[in-house]
Amino acid sequence: MSKNSKARIEANNRYNAKAYDRINIAVPKGDKDRIKFHADSKGESLNGFIKRAIDETMERDSSDSGKE
Repeated sequence: MSKNSKARIEANNRYNAKAYDRINIAVPKGDKDRIKFHADSKGESLNGFIKRAIDETMERDSSDSGKE
């Protein structure tokens, strides 16, 4: 028997569709493995690492906007 029932998977998919936006990115061949290795080395998921990188860059860019 499977770990998750079909009903559970469908419920999860409905929740994810309501709660999350999806962003698909394309990277040059080999970069995905390099990025995943880095995320793993920091104890993060690939998604978690990318989200953190975006958040930190946006925060840094916002604080840099007042400097000239």
